[in-house]
Amino acid sequence: MGTSKTEIFNNKQNRLATLFKALGHPARIAILQYIIKQNACICNDLVNELGLAQATISQHLKELKNVGIIKGNIEGTSVCYCINETIWSEIQGELGIFFSENISSNNCC
Repeated sequence: MGTSKTEIFNNKQNRLATLFKALGHPARIAILQYIIKQNACICNDLVNELGLAQATISQHLKELKNVGIIKGNIEGTSVCYCINETIWSEIQGELGIFFSENISSNNCC
């Protein structure tokens, strides 16, 4: 398999791509929506809410945590996850900038 050549792109492009990749699965979107709605969440709640296996939920949580979108605190034998507000604000800003780029309507297609 070839390399992705991420080194030829700037940090902002790589960061956006990483965020889009983390957000690119419907289960992760559902997890984020549930956490936002609950303001905090324990992993077992997600299993009941989404109907996915514990291992699957854990893998999705790991991906979201790796990019910093969520953070977790250990409470007894469970981990309580919540939105990382700093990263969430960063994502909102970056996506706002990305989607506010003007496109010209030159009817090229």
